[in-house]
Amino acid sequence: MKKLSRLTRVSLLLAILFGLDKLLSVGRQMLISKEFGLSAVLDVFNAANNLPDMLFMLISGGALAIAFIPILTEVLGKEGQQKAWDLFSNILNIGFLITAALAVVFAIFARPLIENVITPGFTEVQIDLATKLMRMNLISTLIFSLSGLVMAGLQANEHFLLPALAPVFYTLGQIFGALLLAPEKGLSLGPVTLPALGLGVEGLVYGVIIGAFLHLLIQVPGLIKYNYRWRPIVNFKEPYTRKVFKVMGPRLITMFLIQMVFLVQDNMASGLEEGAISALMYGYWIMQIPQTLLGTSVATAVLPTLSEFFNNERFDDFKEKIERATKVMLVLTIPIAVIAAVVVEPAVAVFIRGLDASGVARVVLVSRIFLAGIIGHSLVELFARSFYAQQKPFIPMLGAGLTLVIFVGVGFGLIALLPGWGIASEVGIVAANVLAYSAQAILLFILLNRELVNKLGTEKLQTVFIFGKAVLAAVLGGGLAFAAFNYLPRIQHTLIRAAMAGLIGVAISALVIRKELVYIRQL
Repeated sequence: MKKLSRLTRVSLLLAILFGLDKLLSVGRQMLISKEFGLSAVLDVFNAANNLPDMLFMLISGGALAIAFIPILTEVLGKEGQQKAWDLFSNILNIGFLITAALAVVFAIFARPLIENVITPGFTEVQIDLATKLMRMNLISTLIFSLSGLVMAGLQANEHFLLPALAPVFYTLGQIFGALLLAPEKGLSLGPVTLPALGLGVEGLVYGVIIGAFLHLLIQVPGLIKYNYRWRPIVNFKEPYTRKVFKVMGPRLITMFLIQMVFLVQDNMASGLEEGAISALMYGYWIMQIPQTLLGTSVATAVLPTLSEFFNNERFDDFKEKIERATKVMLVLTIPIAVIAAVVVEPAVAVFIRGLDASGVARVVLVSRIFLAGIIGHSLVELFARSFYAQQKPFIPMLGAGLTLVIFVGVGFGLIALLPGWGIASEVGIVAANVLAYSAQAILLFILLNRELVNKLGTEKLQTVFIFGKAVLAAVLGGGLAFAAFNYLPRIQHTLIRAAMAGLIGVAISALVIRKELVYIRQL
C-alpha cells in the first residue's frame, strides 16, 4: 500500500480533530436547545456574539492570522526561527493592543449598535440583555486576539496538532457553561446530582470565556517546543511587520465584508417570527460540520505548503497542489451535501432538543438549503488561501465584496417577494447565502486560472471532468439514500434508518468516484 503524502496525513489529522470538535459541538447544541429551544432569549445570545466575533475575525482570527502565515513562513525560510519569533512577538503585541482598544469602543457603544444596526427588530428587553451579553463576550475576544495568532505561528512552523486541539477545548468550555452554569436544575448522574448555578443565558457566555482560556492554554506547549520567548516590543516600522500590515489591509476589508454577511443576516431575521435567528444559526452550524471536515481541514493544511512553493518559485508544484486540493473538495463535498440533505431530518429531531414539530421542520428546511452551499464555502476557503500564498490579498477582497452585494440584494429581494414574514423569508435568506458564496467561488476560480496562466506560466486547473463525476456520484448516492430511508420499514428507529441510508449513499458514491479518491491519498 502506498504511503499517504504529508499533506494528506496533516489533512486527516485535522479532519479527525475537527470531527471530534464537531461531535462535541453536537452535545453542546443538544444541551443548549434542550434548555432554550427556538426562543427569543437564544436569539439574543446568538445576535450578541456577532460584533465580538467580527472583532476577533478582523484582528487575530482571520485578517491578521491569514496574512501572517505566508510572511512568517518566508522569514522562517530566509532568516531563521529567532527572527521569526521576534516578528511574532511584535505582531502579537500589536494585535492585542488594537483588539483591546476596539473592545473598549464596542463596549461603550454596545446598546446603540444593537438597537440601530444589528437587531433593530428586537424588543427593549431583548436589547438590554443583548447589550449585557455583548460586553461579556468581548472578554473572550481579547483572549482570542492572542490565541488566534498563536495558532497562526504554530501552523507557520507546520505544527498542526495543538492548533487543531484548541477548538476542542473551546467547545469543552462551552459545554461546561451549558451543562452546569446555565440550567436551572442540576444534572443527575445516578445517585449524584451535579449542582447547577441557574445563570441562564449568561451561563452560556461564561462558558465561552472559559473555553477561550482553554483554547489559548492548550497551545502554550507548542510555543515552548519551538523555543518561543515573548518580547515586549511594539514596532510598526519593522520591515516584515510593515509587509504583514500591507497584506493585512485588504484582508481586513475582506473579513469585514464576510462578517457583514452575518450581521445583515441577523438584521434581516430580527424582524421575522421568534426563533428565526436561532433557526438560521442551527442550519448554518449543521452545514459547517461536513464543510469544516472536508473543506477547512484541507485548506488549512495546504496554505503553508503553497506559500513555500510560491516563495521558492516552484509554480508547477504550486498549481498541482491547488488542483489536487480542488479535486479532493469536489469529490467529497458534492456527494456529501446531497446525501446529508436526504437524511438530516431525524438527526435534527434527535440532537436538537427542545423543538416542536414545526421547529424541526424549520431547521431541516434551512439546513437542506445551507448544505447546497458546502461546495461554494469550501472552494472559497481554498482559492482565497491560494491568493494569500501569493501575497495578493486584493482578489479575495473583491470576491468577498461580490458575496456581500449578492447576499444583500438577493436576500432583501426574496424577503419582499416571498409571502409573509415567516419561514418562507428564512428560506430566502439562506438561498441568498448559497448563491452569494457560489458566485464568489466561481469568480475566484476564474481569476485564479488567469493568474496561473498569465503570471506564473502554468496550465489552467483541470477540474471539469471531476466536477461531472462528483455530480453523478451525488445523484446516484443521494437517490439510493432516499430510497433506502423510505423503504427500510423493518427499521423503526428513524435515526438508525437514516444512518444506514446515509452509509448506503456514501458507498454508492464512493464506487462512482473510486478512481478519483486517489487524490485524497496523494494530496
